Amino acid sequence: MTSAIPPGVPRLELSHISKRYPSVVANDDVSLIVQPGEIHAVLGENGAGKSTLMKVIYGAVHADAGEMQWNGRQVRVANPAEARRLGVGMVFQHFSLFETLSVVENIALVLDEKFDLARLAGRVKEVSERYGLPLDPYRAVHGLSVGERQRVEIVRCLLQNPQLLILDEPTSVLTPQAVLKLFETLKRLASEGVSILYISHKLHEIRALCDTATVMRSGRVTGIADPREETDASLARMMIGRELPVCHTEPYTGDAATVLTVNQLTLASDDPFGTALKDISFDVRAGEIVGIAGISGNGQAELLAALSGEHTVAPDRVVMASQPVGHLDAGQRRDHGLAVVPEERLGRGAVPGMPLWGNAILTAHRQGLRRYGLLRFGAARDFARRCIERFDVRCGGVEAAARSLSGGNLQKFIVGREIMQAPKVMVVAQPTWGVDVGASAFLRQTLIDLSRTGVGIVVVSEELDELFEICDRIAVLAQGKLSAAVPKAQTNAEQIGLQMAGLKMAGAHQDTETAHASA
Repeated sequence: MTSAIPPGVPRLELSHISKRYPSVVANDDVSLIVQPGEIHAVLGENGAGKSTLMKVIYGAVHADAGEMQWNGRQVRVANPAEARRLGVGMVFQHFSLFETLSVVENIALVLDEKFDLARLAGRVKEVSERYGLPLDPYRAVHGLSVGERQRVEIVRCLLQNPQLLILDEPTSVLTPQAVLKLFETLKRLASEGVSILYISHKLHEIRALCDTATVMRSGRVTGIADPREETDASLARMMIGRELPVCHTEPYTGDAATVLTVNQLTLASDDPFGTALKDISFDVRAGEIVGIAGISGNGQAELLAALSGEHTVAPDRVVMASQPVGHLDAGQRRDHGLAVVPEERLGRGAVPGMPLWGNAILTAHRQGLRRYGLLRFGAARDFARRCIERFDVRCGGVEAAARSLSGGNLQKFIVGREIMQAPKVMVVAQPTWGVDVGASAFLRQTLIDLSRTGVGIVVVSEELDELFEICDRIAVLAQGKLSAAVPKAQTNAEQIGLQMAGLKMAGAHQDTETAHASA
């Protein structure tokens, strides 16, 4: 698959790369070497400069200083198309596929050479099967699972015969079984000489897969390590400069009042490519965290809309503290004590161009931020300031635009904004998706501490480690059906992973009394 280069010559060598923006130095004198056939991890907190560095390699960003050598010769990559011609492929964390097109049509869109669609479909099928990523080239993308969509992205790169493959958080939406299969594929590619740059916040994956790890902090390289000889704790110290935070929780006693009940919720999706909910039932008690696992696209968006009030249903389908609220809209449910942290931070959780104090007003205007129908801008700035201080949001102050924050810091602000409204019930989607280990531990501990004050919390997440760390009971949403929520001590990641893949839904349709009888 790869072209031969003289022995000892690196596949990629970055020397003294610097990239500055008006308010931040993203990369500061960064040097990096990747050998042929090497799986090389790049680690760092949110905002450490990893993404900027990858964009420099891929030609999406131009460095202000430094040089890049490719197979022993100096190059300057003008754009991603030129990077692909060199042999650089990149799979982004958020996929870029057209839902209404087939697999082969999506792949054809990025190919520079002329093609025959039928012949290309044959190549897609052959390459996908050779690397253990089987795909039907004629299937429509909207009918694919998230794991299958990732296969499309990877196969699309493989068809261009890459010599370097960049993967950004590739396992964030995969089941444990799919992760193992992906690792087999990556190791096979490496054995054929393909170099792989692997970005992930999951330290145990880095240790299991990668040959080398370059650690970045505040735009600079702070260390290079063999992850196989390190521990999660030692890698975390290199990343964040301190010990890896550990979440602490007290066992849930299970004898509190029910604060949220969902009764036989059946709901069609407004999205033509969405998933209908079928007879969903579960409840949450005060002080309890109930986790809902599942691969994206199995009804999570529809369930979140029904819980938040974005989509109204019959009154008794959603009940808060014995009061039917299914017919109430999002604002009315917030008046009854509901708080929501959506999956999409920018655009739904926060307005990108608005300052943090303006984003505070969006949901916290009930907290003394208005009087006689008029907004109190000073009170809003004070609220945002207290949120920043209490939840350790690293930013340029209350005037900083939401888009200027790293993912982890914006998530801390959004979660903090909701907690400061003293909710009775909180619904949180993907609380730590793409968030570094330090911020992840902070957010998880924050949710645990909040629950133990008597707040009932629903966490919708694809991160099984996260669910087992913070939840008291876990249910699985697959194909629009919800399994019974069982105590986490009575299940494990493998069982949950099988249910997420839709292979085992033994608990589906059981009512909440049966679920609690097993607690």
